[in-house]
Amino acid sequence: MRFVTLIVLVWLIIGAFASYQRGDFESAPENCAGAGTIALTVVAGPLNYFGVNPEVTDCNVTVPQPSE
Repeated sequence: MRFVTLIVLVWLIIGAFASYQRGDFESAPENCAGAGTIALTVVAGPLNYFGVNPEVTDCNVTVPQPSE
């Protein structure tokens, strides 16, 4: 179990470093799409270095309104 935890931790650290290298933390828009792009880049991890370029362009989410 420790080995799997270590692999996942290294995977996410590599993803965070890739997001930092892409400049997502400085230049990403401060909205849902910017946060989604950063999250996807971190989760993609080392795949970023093999051409995966995850981006979230739109976050139009319609949430139900509470009833009266």
